[in-house]
Amino acid sequence: MKASTFVYPWDVNGDPEAPARIAALGVHQVTLASAYHSTRALTPRHPRHRIVTAEHAAVLYPTDDRWTGRELRPYPAGDWAPGDAFGEAAEALADAGLEVHTWVVLAHNSRLGADHPDSSVVNAYGDRYPWAPCIAQPATRAYLVDLAAEAALRPGARGTELESLGWYGLQHLHAHDKTGGVPLGDAGTYLMALCFCPTCQEGYGAQGLDADELSAAVRAALEPLWQGAADDGDWAGVEKLLGPQTAAATRAWRDETARTLQETAVRAVRQAAPDDFQVLLHADPVTYHVGANAGVDPEHILSVADGVVVPCAGGPALLTPFAEQGRDGAVVAANFGVVSQMGGSPGTLASDTARARELGATEIRLYHAGLASDGDLAAVREALAAL
Repeated sequence: MKASTFVYPWDVNGDPEAPARIAALGVHQVTLASAYHSTRALTPRHPRHRIVTAEHAAVLYPTDDRWTGRELRPYPAGDWAPGDAFGEAAEALADAGLEVHTWVVLAHNSRLGADHPDSSVVNAYGDRYPWAPCIAQPATRAYLVDLAAEAALRPGARGTELESLGWYGLQHLHAHDKTGGVPLGDAGTYLMALCFCPTCQEGYGAQGLDADELSAAVRAALEPLWQGAADDGDWAGVEKLLGPQTAAATRAWRDETARTLQETAVRAVRQAAPDDFQVLLHADPVTYHVGANAGVDPEHILSVADGVVVPCAGGPALLTPFAEQGRDGAVVAANFGVVSQMGGSPGTLASDTARARELGATEIRLYHAGLASDGDLAAVREALAAL
């Protein structure tokens, strides 16, 4: 079973031992970040540093002239990933015998929202989410499609994994996050993710909804949750709070918006890529879910992309809707955390992988070789050797 681990360029550049150490885990591939959001990351084995602070979302390579004169454009990295950081790391990893695929974070960019507030999701209360570009806006969609094509097709890459190619919502570990005081289940999370920017207001109108009435209904529906009522969860909870017809109309607008963006972005990558270039999406099989793993319709997305990377931190159940499509050659990659101090379980990787394979997984992804301790990496080596 093919295994790949996620890696940042700063895990590799400046550490001549890193490529061989990663290859020795027993992985066949690395999924190397080429466009990434802001983060503070540990580098526990690097000879020059122990902490890397990526101050804002950035591309980790020099951009080309497609961005000339455009208002929305990717930001270059600072001293945490200077020059062609991706290219330098990719070459070193390939020399160690590893297949390199790009890891591209798209609709998750706090710097973009800070510099261009009108590009962000606006909730029913009028609050903007600067980390969440509204994927319905034409300029934002054009930016995301071109970023996907450019960041995916870096020299030496054999494929790409596109993260956050869909709606983003409230949930976001942003600075010192203080948003967990009121539990929001599936229903509350969905309502807090509904966007009311001018483009989305027009979209709701096309579905027969009055945007002002809808925002008032969302605020009224959320009020019991702020007061401590339990969230009923799942889509039935949304229907209970908004009413079935209104809920369905909001979902129709959002599902179509995400689906067409995904189609357009994947098509842009394919048009510029060689025939054997693999395109995967980080995906959740429930279309109204938001976040890094975009909500998708499994049947549709497997007709568009070569496969999906599926979060399995809560267990492998999300694999089943993709595996049930039975599409020959489709990649269904189970994504497991292997950093024990971040909720991962490297000690159960072998059994977790066996269970994922039973449920239809064809590959596995490991998050994250650069962040894991020596003990975690030893457990990964043991598990992959057993597999």
